[in-house]
Amino acid sequence: MTDSGHSEEQAEVIFISLADNECMNRVSTDRSAYLKAHIAVILFGFTAILGGLIDLPALSIVWWRVLVTSASLVFLTGFLRTVRSLDRKTILIYAGIGMLIGLHWICFYGSVKLSNASICLVCMSTTSLFTSLLEPVIVRTRFSKVDLMFGGIIVPAFYFIVNTLDTSYTAGIIVGLLSALLAAVFSILNKMYIKGADPFTISFIELSSAWVMITVLLIPVTLMSTTGLELMPPAWDDWVYLFVLALLCTTLAHVLSLQALRTISVFNSNLIINLEPVYGIILAGLLLSEHKQLDLRFYTGTAIILGAVILYPIVKPRLETKL
Repeated sequence: MTDSGHSEEQAEVIFISLADNECMNRVSTDRSAYLKAHIAVILFGFTAILGGLIDLPALSIVWWRVLVTSASLVFLTGFLRTVRSLDRKTILIYAGIGMLIGLHWICFYGSVKLSNASICLVCMSTTSLFTSLLEPVIVRTRFSKVDLMFGGIIVPAFYFIVNTLDTSYTAGIIVGLLSALLAAVFSILNKMYIKGADPFTISFIELSSAWVMITVLLIPVTLMSTTGLELMPPAWDDWVYLFVLALLCTTLAHVLSLQALRTISVFNSNLIINLEPVYGIILAGLLLSEHKQLDLRFYTGTAIILGAVILYPIVKPRLETKL
């Protein structure tokens, strides 16, 4: 064989080796992203439980949550230098997303207080449906038939669940659905602007702006309240729950979810987030004994949602080639 033949053969071997390495790196990155997303969801699953345990109104819980979280991010990154390097438009975009996050959390804990943790978490499972409808409109892309189909599975499952509940939970369900809608919107926007800064800086801007917005809201709410708004946690265990909620279930979970969004799609991310009701409902049953308030039909609907979450990444590539 000539030297030219040897060179071509070596070049081919090198090309295949580089391609294999690139493929392995991509698989490793994908696995890391999915692992981070699932860890974030497990931590998010605790938030409704902690909201039920903390003896404070929803607005007060969120105020403390974003305050402690924002303060913790100061020590995790040199945010001042990074924030100063961003242009005003980018900062305002992240601040606006942060306000949506703040409103989402107010609705989230409002749903917990108006119903219970399990019902609130099931309402959050509709986030993927809202995402499948809103993402093509906001991002200006084509509607995915597969995403719509899997998002649509949530509807009968959720209807099945709601029909098992007492009408006294109606207000909690409505507020929970609004929370899911807001979650879909800010997830889509985060995906659009995720590359504008590092996750710690984005988290700091978003959560600190949420705190400012909630602080402004506290003024009229306190003035309109006849008894005054309770802001200080009444017991030491409430303080413990608040710090766990802020540092683990918010700071760590928020940063992990943003890191995962760099690799996986918004819809797939939100389908993983649909596992939050499963984790949360199990925890609610163990810690809050909420399983005594719910029957088999409720858990059947939850199982349908779980099935959609598991099947989506397996079925989507095959269905997209056929639809």
